[in-house]
Amino acid sequence: MGIVNVTPDSFSDGGRCLNPDAALRQAEGMVRDGAQVIDVGGESTRPGAVPVSEDEELRRVIPVIRRLAKRLRVTISIDTSKAEVARCALAEGASLVNDVSALRGDPGMAEMIARAGVPAILMHRRGTPQTMQRAPRYHDVVQEVKAFLQEASQRAQAVGIVRDRILIDPGLGFGKTAWHNLELLRHLDTFSALGYPVVLGPSRKSFIGGTLQLPVEERVEGTLACVAYGLLHGVAMVRVHDVRPTVRFITMWKTIAHAARRQHRSRGHGQTSPRRRRA
Repeated sequence: MGIVNVTPDSFSDGGRCLNPDAALRQAEGMVRDGAQVIDVGGESTRPGAVPVSEDEELRRVIPVIRRLAKRLRVTISIDTSKAEVARCALAEGASLVNDVSALRGDPGMAEMIARAGVPAILMHRRGTPQTMQRAPRYHDVVQEVKAFLQEASQRAQAVGIVRDRILIDPGLGFGKTAWHNLELLRHLDTFSALGYPVVLGPSRKSFIGGTLQLPVEERVEGTLACVAYGLLHGVAMVRVHDVRPTVRFITMWKTIAHAARRQHRSRGHGQTSPRRRRA
């Protein structure tokens, strides 16, 4: 999933895609690089971000989604917590809703998604962008995030969202310290065990920068380390800014994994591995 932020204040790429044509160019590049989903957002959710009105969010995202739907054969996701923004985006060609509030931000969101019959990503976040990084505390971050996502997915199904159209996201960087984020990464199996596809969003996050002492634009390798751990532990989708290196990494990873499975099957049928050639 490639990220296209149509915002002036996102932590990593704010202001780069305010013009719909610039957003289209970025999305086209991501698709060429292998992105299967383009996630369009018109309201920054970084720590301390100022909320925007529904009208302003619509003004930012709808022209972009309209262009993407006409030009690209790719799944378009709308990153919003507002039901009306999601509804308009779906009408213009989006087919996935990425709600960082897990359907809690707008009372009408869950029913709107259920009526539309589209998939939804439910993300864990404690507090709001204005409050979420004010000394976040948990008794057990893994179990509390798990319980939150389990409850959110059950609530979604109660209003008619089909189970197999629900994805969950532990919400790295949203109301967590660096240690909390690392704990969530270490226990990704806990979230996969809930039975929903897990989405992981480590891209350029501050806990990577803090660990490596690197600025935002130099966090690709740290992001890929998180992606690698996610692949090992059942993550279904990764949400990133740097699509090209991520796709190359995943392609190589899958090639190695496929070769290993093929060798295992061959041994299971009594075949021996070919001898290594001498140098």
